[in-house]
This record gives sequence, C-alpha cells and structure tokens, in this order.
Amino acid sequence: MSAGQRTGQRSGDRAGQAGAGKRQSQPAKQAGHDAALRAELRPGQSIELLQELHILTREGRLNQDSRRKLKQVYHLYQFIEPLLTEAAQDGHAPLLADHGAGKSYLGFILYDLFFKPLGRGQIVGIEWRSELVERSRMLAGQLGFARMQFLDMAVTQAAQQADLPERFDIVTALHACDTATDDAIAFGLQKRARAMVLVPCCQAEVAASLRQNKALQLARTPLAELWRHPIHTRELGSQITNVLRCLHLEASGYQVTVTELVGWEHSLKNELILARWTGQRKRSAQERLAAILREFGLEEALGARFGLVAPKPEIVSTR
Repeated sequence: MSAGQRTGQRSGDRAGQAGAGKRQSQPAKQAGHDAALRAELRPGQSIELLQELHILTREGRLNQDSRRKLKQVYHLYQFIEPLLTEAAQDGHAPLLADHGAGKSYLGFILYDLFFKPLGRGQIVGIEWRSELVERSRMLAGQLGFARMQFLDMAVTQAAQQADLPERFDIVTALHACDTATDDAIAFGLQKRARAMVLVPCCQAEVAASLRQNKALQLARTPLAELWRHPIHTRELGSQITNVLRCLHLEASGYQVTVTELVGWEHSLKNELILARWTGQRKRSAQERLAAILREFGLEEALGARFGLVAPKPEIVSTR
C-alpha cells in the first residue's frame, strides 16, 4: 500500500469515527433534553395538553416565554391545590368556577394535575369571547376532559344562570380585567364559595374617578398630591381598588391574604388575593372601607358595589 493510500485510509477512518460519534450523540442529547423537560414538568403532566396550549413546542421544547407562563401557572397551582384537597375531603366532588378564563390555561392545568387523577369534581370556565370558548370545548373533548364545562358569557350573566350549581367551592379569576375581578367576587359571594383566588388586572375605574375629582381634592387635602400626576393616578387607583376588595371580602366573612404571584421580572400584574371563608364578618373592615371611599370621594362611584348604598333605580319613561 502506498503512502498516499495509507493517508487516505487513516483520513477515512477518522471521518467514520467522527460520524459514528455524532450519530451516537444524538440519542444522548435527546435523552438529556427529555430529562431536563421532566425536571420542569409535574409528574403525570400531559405533554399533549402543554403542546396544545403552546406551552411546549411541537418538538416538546420550552422557550423563554412559555417557561414564564408555566412558572406562573404552577406557582398559582401551589396556592390552589391545598384548597382543592380540603374541598375534596370525605368524597366530596369539588366545584371550581374560573372567571375570565381566556384560553383556560389555568383550568386545563388544574384539571390535568388535580381533577383528572381525583376522578370527580368539575371545572366551569366562564369567558365572553365565543371563539376562545369554542376552542376550549374542542380541546377538552380531544383530551377526554369530560368534567370541564365552558360558558360563553360575561361573569355577571353567569351569576344569573339557573342551571349552575347553587354553591361553588372555589372561584378563580386570573388577570380578569378591570371590574371583572369585582364581578368574580360578587359571583363568589352569591355562590357562597369556600375560597376565592384572584389576580387582578388593569384597574381603571378608580383612577378615572380620581382624575375627575382631582381639582377639588387638591384644594381640600395635601394627600391629593399622591395622584396629581397621571402615572401616580393609575398606580394609586390600582392600589386603592385592591385594598377595597380585600376589605369587602373581610367584611363578608373571609380571611384574606395578599401576596405576590411570581417575581416582578415575570409579570407586573403580580398581586395575588387569597380569600378563605370563615364566617367571621369584620365590622371594622366595613367601617374602614366606608372611610376610604369617603376620603377619596368615591362613595357615589363605588358605594353600591361594596354594599354601602342602595343602587339608584333605573328611571323608565312612561311615554
């Protein structure tokens, strides 16, 4: 064999070894990917569900945005799971209403992780956008999630639905915009919910009232400087809204805890309100609620919502 032939043979051997090594590394890389994915998901989690929710790609991978969504939902699940476990005691079939459900990320994850292995109970997703409701119905049918129901209506309409159960164990509202969180609270009070889990979003109503009365309040009290600038008006309006909600829940017989959903780097809509029924209605909470409405000039705008004044009757023309 010539020197040139021997050199060519050695080069071919090295290329073949490199190719074999590369082929062998593919299964190893896939195994490593699968192990990393399992470490991020809950045991028994449906891969198909996460792909349909676009939390996982079709290749079964997590990108940065979907990892953030999954972290939020899992973190919220940690708060809801003990409530569901308590509601499921003694063979009870827990009922959960998810308001402003959107694409029903939360409802599907709750069903997959808790309701499916439990074998009883029901989730009712309430969403006014018909296209999202239809998509959720199709996905629930595809996955065999038979105890999920989706209603195409606003939260206020759901409270009047005669075919819904008289009582729900848990009411959730994840990023329900503006007054939808208040509607979810009203639904929970009407349905005598054992617990409510609320993550408010985009509270604009109080900010609008503060802006309307800004000149009067600036002349009356130096505290009006807290909302003189537009960005402060928006932030303070959001803060006041959630404080009023907490006081309303305490006055209605609930123990309230306020914490953050996830780190601020993941979401600015980050406040989590947990309310558990105790039956102890705090009169001091109702008194403080009334005082805050009075101090900020919000009695007319919000008094009826929080049960302080009777709503004005509609004037019906006789002509």
